[in-house]
Amino acid sequence: MSTTGTTTPASRTARLSAGAADYLDERIGAARLVKGFARKVFPDHWSFMLGEVALYSFLILLISGTFLALFYVPSMTLITYEGSYAPLYGVTMSEAYASSLHLSFDIRGGLLMRQVHHWSALIFVAAIVVHMFRVFFTGAFRKPREFNWVLGVVLAILALALGFTGYSLPDDLLSGNGLRIIQGVILAIPVVGTYITFFLFGGEFPGETIIPRLYILHVFVLPGITLAVIALHLALVVAHKHTQYPGPGRTNDNVVGFPLMPVYAAKAGGFFFIVLGVIVLISSVVSINAIWNYGPYDPSPVSAGTQPDWYIGFVDGLLRLMPGQPEFYLAGYTLSLNVFLPSLVVPGIMVVGLIAYPFLEQWVTGDKREHHLLDRPRNAPVRTAIGVTAIVSYCVMWAAAGNDLMAIAFGMSINDLTWLLRFAFFVLPPVAFVVTKRICMALQRKDRELALHGHETGRVVRTADGEYFEVHEPLSDSDRWVLVQHEAYRPLSIPPRRYEDGSKPSPVERVRASLSNFFFEDRVEPVTPRELAAAQHHGEHEAIEQPVESRREITSGTPD
Repeated sequence: MSTTGTTTPASRTARLSAGAADYLDERIGAARLVKGFARKVFPDHWSFMLGEVALYSFLILLISGTFLALFYVPSMTLITYEGSYAPLYGVTMSEAYASSLHLSFDIRGGLLMRQVHHWSALIFVAAIVVHMFRVFFTGAFRKPREFNWVLGVVLAILALALGFTGYSLPDDLLSGNGLRIIQGVILAIPVVGTYITFFLFGGEFPGETIIPRLYILHVFVLPGITLAVIALHLALVVAHKHTQYPGPGRTNDNVVGFPLMPVYAAKAGGFFFIVLGVIVLISSVVSINAIWNYGPYDPSPVSAGTQPDWYIGFVDGLLRLMPGQPEFYLAGYTLSLNVFLPSLVVPGIMVVGLIAYPFLEQWVTGDKREHHLLDRPRNAPVRTAIGVTAIVSYCVMWAAAGNDLMAIAFGMSINDLTWLLRFAFFVLPPVAFVVTKRICMALQRKDRELALHGHETGRVVRTADGEYFEVHEPLSDSDRWVLVQHEAYRPLSIPPRRYEDGSKPSPVERVRASLSNFFFEDRVEPVTPRELAAAQHHGEHEAIEQPVESRREITSGTPD
């Protein structure tokens, strides 16, 4: 008995798709590219989604910003407001402010889109910052990802620039005061500050050109640069392969996870809509930047109790912390160091430090190898302490930006509170460094004890000889491997004043040795195979109860 098979003819859509795929494959080799990219494996961990939150927030910014650009008028021409917001009816204001009110009260969904745009901007910057925390604390910036770390720093700066230029566009009293602060900062630049200010504002502040110029930067220039940096950043992530946390079967030569297609493509699509839904929900119930409460910008009044968005607040805080005395005249010029130092020099040092740190750590350790396994923060105590110190410093600066509101809330003198924050700026970061470093080392000692002896069970056993000992539950092989897999760097020896041949060590050698001792002098040695074997098989506690903390050992600067 025979049967005749029939084939279902392909649909018109399937034929068109197949034809388009063949066309692209024959001309640009699309099949090979898609096949290789679709099989790209990515590890699975919740912290890796922080970068995705930043990416999706930026996409939402582009979508909502396109809607707002359809109705916003970037003009400082003065008109009389005749819109639907009664308290401001008949008030003279710029077209930019009037169009922002029109968006908020007369365009269906306009206020929601303004809220979505503003909240997306805040989340975009926050996600970038937290993502950089994860990269820094886990050492994901090490070779071959130093350049990608630099791109991340550039992306953070672009996010700040996008936030400030967009914050200034409504031309209300709050954003105008922010522009006035920026004008003062630029004026503080020695010699050329006045010329730069006149160029930007088209004359005396506020002029009639700053809003259109900020609009061009915010809508065309900065988004284009940001898109290019994001594309290059993601391309390098794919080229270098994704980092992963240590675990069984994970090495510097492989990636344990799931392929991009179909697993991660589906997860990424779903996660985008989750981020979108959360932003829309927040925008629907939490009002932000109610520009109608401030009124149009007028250079004469300055409202009290105003603070910039959180990501710019540290500059405002530094300006409030800086004493007013360092201002003097030199060769006919006014040097306002009380403005120039906190607003330009300190942020510049912060940016240079961020960019230089991966190269500094690589130089100190002498480690030129590629690293695809992430560090546990506790296993790099000095690096972790430096990161926490930077966070504490930022928090003090950010708190200083609200010293007036804090003084009112706590019934304190604003002068006393400012002096308290000045002391905190110099005292709290070193305290945070020491405490964080000691906590990391204590956690390393705990990990060492767990790897050697396991968990305490609370059961005490008496032997026939009358000896008492506590029974420990050993760790699984996978849990123990996580605790013992890391490498320990050892400090370089401090070079003598003169070598035996009479030559002197170079200043660079001495600096590198000093930094090496700063990073690695205090450390807890990881468990060695000999100690682990003794603990597991022989119970020779004498072999493992030896000093594990080396403070003055002189060895090379290479890892064990």
